[in-house]
Amino acid sequence: MTDPRLLKHAKALRKDMTDAERRLWYHLRGHRFEGAKFKRQKPTGPFIVDFVCLESRLVIELDGGQHADDAAYDQRRDAWLAANGYRVLRFWNNEVMQNLPGVLERIRESLVATDAPSPPTPLPHAGEGSKSAASGEGTSAENKTAPEEVQSRSANLDKPNPCNE
Repeated sequence: MTDPRLLKHAKALRKDMTDAERRLWYHLRGHRFEGAKFKRQKPTGPFIVDFVCLESRLVIELDGGQHADDAAYDQRRDAWLAANGYRVLRFWNNEVMQNLPGVLERIRESLVATDAPSPPTPLPHAGEGSKSAASGEGTSAENKTAPEEVQSRSANLDKPNPCNE
């Protein structure tokens, strides 16, 4: 459960966004950017992150002048996020204001990096289709085919198809 004070603070931050946050949010919101769903000023663990795509576990932080004074806090926060499976991208506010296409490209590259192929589907356990269908083991009754029916189907393959004539 998220601390109610943290939720209240996040809500206040959403109402009082910086110009750089507002500018970047315009491009990230509503699945506009690469179809990814981003949230803004989202409580994540004991922190509030500027932007996060939960599906890709990508956090985007915009730093203003106050962050230069609080580097130790940012390092603790980044370490916690990394330990919990998040990747963090940091941009200076002036970078967003002066080079938005470059910022968006770096975000795009990070999203693409997370779209790596998923691991293969595990093989079924014994009794879940691992036995041959012809033997009738491991299949349901309606999927069983009698040997006589297989032979009659095979015999019909040699006959010409009237639909093709």
